Amino acid sequence: MLRVRPYRKDDAKTIVTWCKDEETFYKWTAGIMGKYPLTIQRLEEATCGRIDNDRYFPFVAVDDEHVVGFFILRHPGEVNDELRFGFVIVDPQIRGKGYGKKMLQLGLKFAFEVYGVTKVSLGVFENNPNAYHCYHAVGFRETGEEEWYEMGDGKWKCIEMEIFNYSGKLGTREKRNL
Repeated sequence: MLRVRPYRKDDAKTIVTWCKDEETFYKWTAGIMGKYPLTIQRLEEATCGRIDNDRYFPFVAVDDEHVVGFFILRHPGEVNDELRFGFVIVDPQIRGKGYGKKMLQLGLKFAFEVYGVTKVSLGVFENNPNAYHCYHAVGFRETGEEEWYEMGDGKWKCIEMEIFNYSGKLGTREKRNL
């Protein structure tokens, strides 16, 4: 059974092993955590220093007491009715088996039912179709907005996606206008 819990400092030694190559690392971090390879220290700096912050929530997904996924939820600005997924990653040994989808669903449950936001957003690189399809399967839809990131081998297009909560029912922006 998959569950999520708050990130702990010791989780870093497992998570840093999941990016086996530079491309995977940059798809996951967009360069925000520095250069490849990721170190335990840099992951701790990116997460632990913010644990007591009420606008940043790092989580891990756990299956039978083993860490199998990681993500953060954070407020993207001053507005409190939106959270944004970031640094979403699943252990590469279990990718493609539904863990990412379940982990995201649990993150959405926290965002909508516990924290009470009405919108959750994220960005995914166009060259990461597996992640895109996972997000889409959970219910995220493209906003039409995009950003470009300068990466080592050129520019990468980042697609913005979002999902809304309407009285316990997930939907897209189109439903909001009904």
